[in-house]
Amino acid sequence: MPLRPAAAAAVFGPVLDEATLDAMELCYHENGFVILRGIFAEELMDRMEAECVEAQRQVIARELPERYGSTVFLDDAAKADRFANYVEFINELSPAVLEAATDSVLLDALRRVLGESAWLRASTQFGIVYQDARPGRESGYSRIGWHSDWQAGPSLAVWPSTAFTFHIDATSPANGFLRVVPGSHRWATPAPYRNINNIEVPATAKPTGGYTEAAPPFEMPLRFEAVLGEIPVYTERGDVILHDCYLWHSAARATDESTTRRHVRGGYFAGDRGGEHAEEFLKNAAR
Repeated sequence: MPLRPAAAAAVFGPVLDEATLDAMELCYHENGFVILRGIFAEELMDRMEAECVEAQRQVIARELPERYGSTVFLDDAAKADRFANYVEFINELSPAVLEAATDSVLLDALRRVLGESAWLRASTQFGIVYQDARPGRESGYSRIGWHSDWQAGPSLAVWPSTAFTFHIDATSPANGFLRVVPGSHRWATPAPYRNINNIEVPATAKPTGGYTEAAPPFEMPLRFEAVLGEIPVYTERGDVILHDCYLWHSAARATDESTTRRHVRGGYFAGDRGGEHAEEFLKNAAR
């Protein structure tokens, strides 16, 4: 499949009427991602921020069970004793996060792109996750290399899925941002022989994931190399990014060490819900 011209991030909202939903659905299926803007009230974002920051403090202080903390995706896990980049299952700790994740406007959008049977992964793998991706010295996080979410479980029947990201902070080159390759969800991306965390991909993995049988025009890098056709996705506070499970994406590192980039992310799925509990869906899967 030939490369398409680079797309710009399409923004929809705050009202998602039928005509807007039609346009959003078309854009999502064409490019593999969209931004929803203004669908959450500022009061909800304020509560979300406060509850997530408090849960993060509790993880650092070891006032919560180990279930809620993670060091799996850190570049320097030793720093987890002093700082928490992740709070897993934040949906169990923050009523505001759960309210946002089940918001009727968000659900209208998700059902348009996934179908009426779309279900939220809330109690397995990581649940919904709060991430503080700040680049400062206290942080054990840097950035995530190129991947598609499907590569986290290429043997499973849970796919397709749509990831959502609630942005507590606006994003920019200063504090980091999402990089995507529009249209890459249409390619038949091979399952890697080994994921970025050096975990062997199971022999039962499907050979490729995507919506066509067209091979990618080039190999997906596992690190942070420039990719032909990629674009930056910048967001405002309160924005919601929806992206497809087969979309190629990565994170750009912040250029200002004093900044913060905090967000909440999770996923809705349209495949076999029984597969949600499959043993393969481990914390050391590719992210």
